Amino acid sequence: MEKFQNKYQNIPQLRTAVVQKCASFVPIIQKYRHALPLIIYGIIYLAWFGHLERTVTNHYRIIHVAFDDYIPFCEVFVIPYLLWFAYVAVVVMYFFFRDKDDYFRTCTFLFTGMTIFLLISTLWPNGHHLRPYTMPRDNVFTHLVAMLYKADTPTNLWPSIHVYNSLGCHIAVMKSQSLKKYKGIRIGSFILCTSIIMSTVLIKQHSLFDVTTAFILAGIMYGLVYRSDVLMNFYHNTQNRRRRNPKIG
Repeated sequence: MEKFQNKYQNIPQLRTAVVQKCASFVPIIQKYRHALPLIIYGIIYLAWFGHLERTVTNHYRIIHVAFDDYIPFCEVFVIPYLLWFAYVAVVVMYFFFRDKDDYFRTCTFLFTGMTIFLLISTLWPNGHHLRPYTMPRDNVFTHLVAMLYKADTPTNLWPSIHVYNSLGCHIAVMKSQSLKKYKGIRIGSFILCTSIIMSTVLIKQHSLFDVTTAFILAGIMYGLVYRSDVLMNFYHNTQNRRRRNPKIG
């Protein structure tokens, strides 16, 4: 009986400890709540893209321009192609922790283009026949390319997200005030961005048409996101209106 009483006497103390523990996470959640759009969109994008990769396997429109046939296959460019994943992640995470406005600009730029890409791939399935049937050489880079081909089907290509997101990340780096004094980072971003764009055609992942249309889309989005700054103007105007009209009661 005494053990039973002691057990239930500790319940209020345990409840208090749990509440205090949860309360300690509230400031962290409030500080990083801008991660929510990134998480939600990431889940939607991966699910949608995965569905397209599974279903768009035939009956798609072939993308090809004459100049594609003159571009050589260069397997070493698989390295910058794969570095794209780290490039995008590092840029987004840097602005996530460093500058919320630049983070939202970058996410708006990337997410809009990626959504357009998903819509095009859904409504107008596309693919190409540019990949070599056999690797011209046997080395570590061709093995990496073969692994990439196995993981990524030659469908859902237009516009090239590798090109579009690379441009978006480099623009974000160049427009950032916090990175303005770091010339090495800006130059490195340009070199990596350029090499990724080149890699998309040199390892036969994309047609030149995909690259060109990605540049056009990036140009349009640059005007909307950075030149006119529509998103941030709307956000700050909304915040100012809320401050001028505080809730009563």
